[in-house]
Amino acid sequence: MASIEQCREAIDRVSERIAKVDPADRRKHIVERSVSVIVSDLDAVFDMRLTEDGLRDVSQRAAADPGQRAQVRITASSDDLVELAEDRLDFAKAMLSGRVKLDAGFGDLMRLRKLL
Repeated sequence: MASIEQCREAIDRVSERIAKVDPADRRKHIVERSVSVIVSDLDAVFDMRLTEDGLRDVSQRAAADPGQRAQVRITASSDDLVELAEDRLDFAKAMLSGRVKLDAGFGDLMRLRKLL
């Protein structure tokens, strides 16, 4: 099981990867959204904003603590989150196998699919 710190580093890696995408593609595919990543085996939630510059304002809270409902919600184990960030786990395959759950509007799903 990965630690909270490793999960935070994984989120930072994803943010860096977003920042490396061509700026024109980011403008085309990213609409600012609130995002929550629920780390199921650590009972933790990371709340953040997805922007053209990456993931910003990342904060962590206990899963039991109520937070505002994010527009995009991802649920994964700590190990799967780290594997996704390191490109060792394909996001689409993880969703289809039930390892990762994504709760978002259809438009958000289509834009994220093109970016990821």
